[in-house]
Amino acid sequence: MKQTFAEKIALAQDFLPINGTDYIEFYVGNAKQAAHFYKTAFGFQSEAYAGPETGVRDRASYVLRQGKIRLVLTTALRSDHLISEHVKKHGDGLKILALWVDDATKAFEETTKRGAQVYQEPQVLSDEYGEAVTSGIYTYGETVHLFVERKNYNGVFLPGYQAWESDYQPEEVGLLYIDHCVGNVGWNKMNETVEWYQQVMGFVNVLSFDDKQINTEYSALMSKVMSNGNGYVKFPINEPAEGQKKSQIEEYLEFYEGEGVQHAALATKDIVKTVKELKARGVEFLGAPPEAYYDMLPDRVGQIDEEIKIIQDLGILVDRDDEGYLLQIFTKPVEDRPTLFFEIIQRKGAQSFGAGNFKALFEAIEREQAKRGNL
Repeated sequence: MKQTFAEKIALAQDFLPINGTDYIEFYVGNAKQAAHFYKTAFGFQSEAYAGPETGVRDRASYVLRQGKIRLVLTTALRSDHLISEHVKKHGDGLKILALWVDDATKAFEETTKRGAQVYQEPQVLSDEYGEAVTSGIYTYGETVHLFVERKNYNGVFLPGYQAWESDYQPEEVGLLYIDHCVGNVGWNKMNETVEWYQQVMGFVNVLSFDDKQINTEYSALMSKVMSNGNGYVKFPINEPAEGQKKSQIEEYLEFYEGEGVQHAALATKDIVKTVKELKARGVEFLGAPPEAYYDMLPDRVGQIDEEIKIIQDLGILVDRDDEGYLLQIFTKPVEDRPTLFFEIIQRKGAQSFGAGNFKALFEAIEREQAKRGNL
């Protein structure tokens, strides 16, 4: 009998209890301008700030929030800073995938004794609102998992930050939480990374796709989805596969100059409303699949609540698994390097990742690659 997603997750070792994603932090060239973009285009709200005015001398960080999603945008204030070196090499990128835990010290001990490379020893941060504990390890490339323990902290974000009051607060667009974050790794590195998540983090591989499932006329890739024991944190891992031309993963690795986070999937409960609002604010999405995709939708997916004409006009993709269906759409890269982008996803029971959409999605990506001369 086929296992459900929940039954697969239950197989995780779960020696590292995780309550969810605490925040995701981007290293960027200009955090002030990036914050304005995410407020204007994606409807994020000002929450906290750290910088020279708060006693932080080497960088400036802006914290944005929408639903349970926290984005932190950080810029170094000098050219010789490690953050500046990161941006010089990778461009704006997602550096830290912070995980909310009850015990950041224990999380650090459990993962490092299993072979994790140390990013940051446990640190106690405190101010008048209490104390928080953070620790960190490296995962693929230069990407970091930071463990955040905040049960004894009641401040706006973390010690060292102050509330960020702003007269400019565009309306939210209905984004609720981070559904998953996808990492791109190099040739023949996927299984090694999967084993790392199993051994170091206690995650379980819940879904696997090979190059026979994820391919187009020109390119292919392979992917495996890793989940923690409660299913709150999921990290699909992609690697390139042999094809006639350059795959999207190869393009990413070339322009990011290494392994890193390819995209973050942001959940909504009304994808039609959210996507309409994002488009009205100038967010660019990949081109819609051919009309035949939507003609075949009733036979492939079955009955859905949404009007097919509306989701076709918006270019939203639909897929079904044994537990329901999902709707998803992908932005174009949000910077000039063809690296980081976002997915908007609404789950109506489905716990999978849109395998039935892979071909349509990757053909849309290839059309953009061809425009850039990178296919």
